Amino acid sequence: MKKKTVLFICVHNSARSQMAEAFLKHLAAGAFAVESAGLSPTSVNPLVVEAMAEKGIDLSGATTQSAFDLFRQGRLFEYVITVCDASSEKQCPIFPGLVHREHWPFEDPAALEGTHEQKLAGVRLIRDRIEEAIRLFVRRFGSGEDQGAREGGEW
Repeated sequence: MKKKTVLFICVHNSARSQMAEAFLKHLAAGAFAVESAGLSPTSVNPLVVEAMAEKGIDLSGATTQSAFDLFRQGRLFEYVITVCDASSEKQCPIFPGLVHREHWPFEDPAALEGTHEQKLAGVRLIRDRIEEAIRLFVRRFGSGEDQGAREGGEW
């Protein structure tokens, strides 16, 4: 059986989309072919690497990629899930083919302020919300087969 493909998109592919990709790979046990990308990719946020390590997920070697490069390559995804704010989500390309698009708005870890510990605490909260969203997604589509995804869904 062909795996369903999932793409998570956020602004920089440095935090939210990286966490979502990692959690889906971890929790769905290979049921999906999953990637993440950004509108303006940078590098993975070190606080995200630290917070995910606490969950036993190593993102220390993760790299970022451009959503627009994937679009230009004609890549097809059954599920495109944006995890940024609404204004950024509207900048995302429309991928060809039959796509179930959802928007799950999460706060940007890069916008957190304070000491290292305060920012890490904020990243942990965002991480845990993303993990719960992924757990719900896996319950809905855990076999990797389309079980009635709704277009334009929102978390």
